[in-house]
Amino acid sequence: MNIIPALKPFDPESGEVIIEPLGDGEGYWVGACSVVFDPDDSTYYLYYRAREPRPIRGGKCFVAQSKDGREFETIWQTDKDALNTDSIEKGSLIKTPEGNWRLYLSYVDPTDQRWRIDLLEADHPSRFDIAKRTPILTAQQTSCEGVKDPFVMRVDDTYHMLVSYAPGNQQASEEEKKAMHATSDIYNTGLSKSSSGLATSQDGIHFDWHGDILKPSQDQWDCHATRLGSIQAMPPVYVGFYDGGPSHLENYEEKTGIAVSLDLIHWQRLTHDGPYVVSPHATGSLRYLHPLELQNEWRYYYEYARADGAHEIRMKRFPKH
Repeated sequence: MNIIPALKPFDPESGEVIIEPLGDGEGYWVGACSVVFDPDDSTYYLYYRAREPRPIRGGKCFVAQSKDGREFETIWQTDKDALNTDSIEKGSLIKTPEGNWRLYLSYVDPTDQRWRIDLLEADHPSRFDIAKRTPILTAQQTSCEGVKDPFVMRVDDTYHMLVSYAPGNQQASEEEKKAMHATSDIYNTGLSKSSSGLATSQDGIHFDWHGDILKPSQDQWDCHATRLGSIQAMPPVYVGFYDGGPSHLENYEEKTGIAVSLDLIHWQRLTHDGPYVVSPHATGSLRYLHPLELQNEWRYYYEYARADGAHEIRMKRFPKH
């Protein structure tokens, strides 16, 4: 088995700052990143979203490119007005075997204030057209209270999409049901938990929903959220990095945990007693960790809490041994 040296605990503060937030202090975040290295043009492509304090929230998202994976130049961007939404969140950037680029993008559905996922497709990330997006997965389709934060990977001719989804609360009163989406983010209400679900597709457009694959624990550090955000294939094992937290009060300040699977359906958490890695600053948040395997090294891109409470994107390099 190919062992990742980076699976050992590491110092996230030693990572390089890749993208800085739009302002200083709590509520200014950049993150929710998705990274691809394209060997065809020896270029790194990075999706990320930028957030500002309420009422702006997740107001913008970007795709940037780089020749070294460290210094990025923006080649595409959009904002929440183009989607008529209250907030934009994580996207998943991939290149298909046919050579097209896809961005699976999550945002608040303006029709019901529940999170949803759409698809943008183009021959290059700089030519994504927000007006030509395709609906992929909604809360109504999955019979839940919201789907967001997609991570898409292709395995054996099948597209697997991991999502954060809100199962809802069957015991909720009528008043609580009305409150679920009053903030346009059910995850910060305490009326649902953040679980991980799976959908699969043969073409990456028409997905079948399979439901829950990683639930929050009963009473440990991740008893409110277990959001699988990225996967690294290490045949025959898949290593998943998830964002966890004990309460909706830490909805925006999760920490990173690790889970493993043999089939992408049945997952086993490895981080029972505490997170895999945290920031030494502010809330300790370190989330949306995205691993990238290169020829001679591994890289982790992650959203990291600074001392002033803002979040930035950092990158940590690990040489292969």
